[in-house]
Amino acid sequence: MAEKLKTSKIIFVVGGPGSGKGTQCEKIVAKYGYTHLSSGDLLRAEVKSGSARGKKVAVFMEKGELVPLDTVLEMLRDAMVAKANKSPGFLLDGYPRDVQQGHEFEKKIGPPSLLLYIDVKAETMLKRLLKRGETSSRADDNEQTIKKRLETYYKATEPVIVLYESWGIVRKVNGEGSIDQVFQQVSAALDTLK
Repeated sequence: MAEKLKTSKIIFVVGGPGSGKGTQCEKIVAKYGYTHLSSGDLLRAEVKSGSARGKKVAVFMEKGELVPLDTVLEMLRDAMVAKANKSPGFLLDGYPRDVQQGHEFEKKIGPPSLLLYIDVKAETMLKRLLKRGETSSRADDNEQTIKKRLETYYKATEPVIVLYESWGIVRKVNGEGSIDQVFQQVSAALDTLK
């Protein structure tokens, strides 16, 4: 089953906080039937399950520390293997966050088929997140935290985009338009995989 992953369509979906990654992933799932995976969601579900691995993960999360990459990759691989026969491909939302994560993913799971880059101006992401913060009650949807998150995103993710541009697999999408306008570009990028 793990060998099947090496030939699966694997799409890394990157973009800053508030770029619309999650929204576009939902639309991709609806149209193409791909499996949407978010490492954050997997980590939270593992903690909630009460498993031995979940208990270890909880310790890191409670301290505000990053969960070790090997643990995250193991969870992603397990989730992908579980769906390998049923899914035409996988969307990795917000992954990789840095070049090392990309290299480790390739070694342990397989190479990406495409990196979908949802490009949105920093001011737009700030506005979107502040608007979301009015109703989300998320502690990280405030201006100071958002600016720090954007800074962290740019520092870590730009080298990832450069790496995969050298492979010729980056599809840059202008995320400034309406959800449907952005999805037209996303669909055009995914249709090149067939």
